[in-house]
This record gives sequence, structure tokens and C-alpha cells, in this order.
Amino acid sequence: MGRAFEYRKARKMARWSKMAIAFTRIGKEISIAVKESGSDPSTNSRLRIAIQNAKAANMPKVNVERAIKKATSKEMENFTELSYEGYGPFGVAVIVEAATDNTTRTVANVRAAFNKFDGSLGVNGSVDYMFERKAFFKIKNEGQDVEELELELIEEGLEELDVDGDQIIIQTPFEDFGKMQQALDKQNVEIISADLERIPTTTVSLDEEQREKIDKLLERLEENEDIQNVFHNINEE
Repeated sequence: MGRAFEYRKARKMARWSKMAIAFTRIGKEISIAVKESGSDPSTNSRLRIAIQNAKAANMPKVNVERAIKKATSKEMENFTELSYEGYGPFGVAVIVEAATDNTTRTVANVRAAFNKFDGSLGVNGSVDYMFERKAFFKIKNEGQDVEELELELIEEGLEELDVDGDQIIIQTPFEDFGKMQQALDKQNVEIISADLERIPTTTVSLDEEQREKIDKLLERLEENEDIQNVFHNINEE
């Protein structure tokens, strides 16, 4: 689990870095979190995770503070969170998660991307059943007893725990995200980052030429600043 997660994460972050829009996405997540539950990270778990993810992405502290301050202003736009489902070429299932202040613009851009690269935008539920929603926490490995930590976290929803050098990767069901976060806070461990992922239950294997073509669709979607995440069921191994 750990290596597969790290591969997906590294691939996504490489694209984000290339397109220089990671900070925009994180800033939007901060804004949504503040709008939902206020600007105090000690009482707003979603904001706390967004700040941790900003730190993991090397987002300057001043940018984080600016995003929080901007989100509290009355002039700040509200973002609608939604998802789109469809198929790319070669039968690849794709789920797009967006946060937008203009749903008409966003759906038009998503549909145009699918159409341009021989895909088709479907209806809600058309491919969602092919994915499981999981939460991943990356915490700092400070030499703690991993077996003891694993036992303590099982009751909080722990499914898998992997050690990857100076980090520990924890997987839990989507619905146990909040419970696991609270459990880790009580353990006084440093949460490096947290992610909500859609893991495919079945995958599609592609050759190099096919992968290059589907990557063009994925990159077009990820270039759109309305898009927060893009998931697919390509076999990454």
C-alpha cells in the first residue's frame, strides 16, 4: 500500500509542481475550511490538515496566513465542491473532484477535456462504484514502537500501516478520517500530510503509447485551477 500511495502522490505532485498551481489548490482548501468552521486550526480539523499539507508542499507561512485572512473577508467568493465521472480512452475510468465559484464554466471545461482526448463525461455513479474512498496520513517516524502504535490505532479504523524511512503511512476508511486524525493528535505525533484518495478496485493496464495518450487528458484536467484532484484506474505497477 505504501509504495503505491507514494507513487500516486509523487506523480500528482510532479504535475502540480510543473504547472505551478499547487499553492492555488491548497489555498482554496484553506478557504473552504475557514468558511466551514472558522479560522482557528485548533478547533477546525479540516483547516489544520490543510495547513499541514501546505507545509508539506513548502508553501510559505505568509501565504498560508494570507489565505486564512482572505477567507474571513466578506468579499471572498464561496466555492462549490463537486465531482465529475467519465471514461478516458482505452476504457480508463476517471473521477474529477472540483472546487469552483462557477459550476457552468467548470463542467464545460471538464467536458471539453474529455471530448478532446477521445473520452466521454458520464453521469454521477457511472464509475464511482469502481473506486473505494480511503484516507492516508503520513506521520513522522520518531522511533516509536510501530507494533504498539498499530495496536492502538486499530480501534480508530486503521487498515494498514507502512514504514517508509523516516515516515509512517497510515491507511483508514474515508468515514474514519476524523476519528483517526483525533487519535493521532492524542498520540502527539507529527502529521506531515493527510490525503483523501479514491483507490480503484479494478485496474486497466496500458502500453507506453496508450499511457502517453491518457496522460494528455489527465494533464489537461489537472491544469484547470477549478480541479482539486483527478483519480483514475490505470495500473501503476
